Amino acid sequence: MVAVSIQDLKSRLSAWIARVRDGESVLITSHNRPVARLEPVDRSDVHAGARVGHADLARGPGPTTRGRYRAALSDDRSVDR
Repeated sequence: MVAVSIQDLKSRLSAWIARVRDGESVLITSHNRPVARLEPVDRSDVHAGARVGHADLARGPGPTTRGRYRAALSDDRSVDR
């Protein structure tokens, strides 16, 4: 397992993710002390399902503002909480 500082991880995140994707585990350190571990996902634990990547967009529930969105927003914002 290779160790990497948080600062280096932030500056080269894509490269470290690529290494993890290739099967390597990474120990994340802060001031030379371990704080987290980044490991590849066991793909057998992830269920994608038959419709992965497919979505249907539908209008949300409730009435629309019919162009009166500013009035609706100002009403929502004027309520004391």
